[in-house]
Amino acid sequence: MASQHQNGGRSPELRHDPVTNRWVIFSPARAKRPTDFKSKNPQNPNPNNNSSCPFCIGNEHECAPEIFRVPPDLNDPNWKLRVIENLYPALSRNLECPCEEKQGMEFPGRVIGGFGFHDVVIENPVHSVQLSDMEPREIGEVFLAYKKRIQQIMSVQSIKYVQVFKNHGASAGASMSHSHSQILALPVIPSSVSARLEGMKEYFEKTGKCSLCEVRAKELLIDESSHFVSIVPFAATFPFEIWIIPRVHSSHFHELDFEKMVDLGGLLKLMLRKISLQLNNPPFNFMIQTSPVQVKESESCYTHWFLQIVPQLSGVGGFEIGTGCYINPVFPEDAAKVMREVNLPMQD
Repeated sequence: MASQHQNGGRSPELRHDPVTNRWVIFSPARAKRPTDFKSKNPQNPNPNNNSSCPFCIGNEHECAPEIFRVPPDLNDPNWKLRVIENLYPALSRNLECPCEEKQGMEFPGRVIGGFGFHDVVIENPVHSVQLSDMEPREIGEVFLAYKKRIQQIMSVQSIKYVQVFKNHGASAGASMSHSHSQILALPVIPSSVSARLEGMKEYFEKTGKCSLCEVRAKELLIDESSHFVSIVPFAATFPFEIWIIPRVHSSHFHELDFEKMVDLGGLLKLMLRKISLQLNNPPFNFMIQTSPVQVKESESCYTHWFLQIVPQLSGVGGFEIGTGCYINPVFPEDAAKVMREVNLPMQD
């Protein structure tokens, strides 16, 4: 009873999200007040260390091969962003017979060659500039680079899924402090993506509606723009997790036009600034949760992409690893209210 009194009488709950297709335990007794959540590992602003950073302007020769740059003129040293191959790729773009499944192994399971693409998007030439420092139009140009590279990769028949993601801060997986994001293209559809599609399909079959088109609950809403809404999801896996969702139904991120990319850039900038201000500039990840490269017409009515932001505020323990069921100490409605009340203007 003491823990209930401490948290306003709120009891634990289990929630199932039709989008992620997973159960989450909400246990407020394990936390302080939602407004007390702060990162224990805040990320310091980057020092201007362009002499040793290969991503900085002037150090292009230290990087893996370039795929393209903006603007495209190779003779102009004043680039805005570059897309390059990852120097330490998780998958190889140079394998022969990339989708050939290997047979005759002595253990149960399937094996295919590690073919794929692993690229880096250097978002800005200046070492000290973070994505949240950039103007919405500049962030829109980063999204446009994602779109261009995704469309290039889609021409390779064996690629099934393309994941765009950003790691900010060492504990979020960033090995370089210069602001960048990554694109990893796979010859398989990852199990979490399959689970998400199955959850969306199940909701559609029950209701006749898209699960993300239905997300309009005011208590989960943080902010909105002309083309997007930002929410804390109904069964957020992580404390202060945020989703930015297109208002108009769309299966793939790469279907966006530039106007909407700039709009998305403004809302993403606002969310990242709110996270930094409220949560003590935590490490974070964002992922563009899009659909597989090939989507059947029958699947397009329930597949809806979104951008997921996860501040790194809590670790993962044995229970989560063992069950795939996460414990979140902050109810989504409480997290959304805290984030709504961070008073920052949206920039055009």
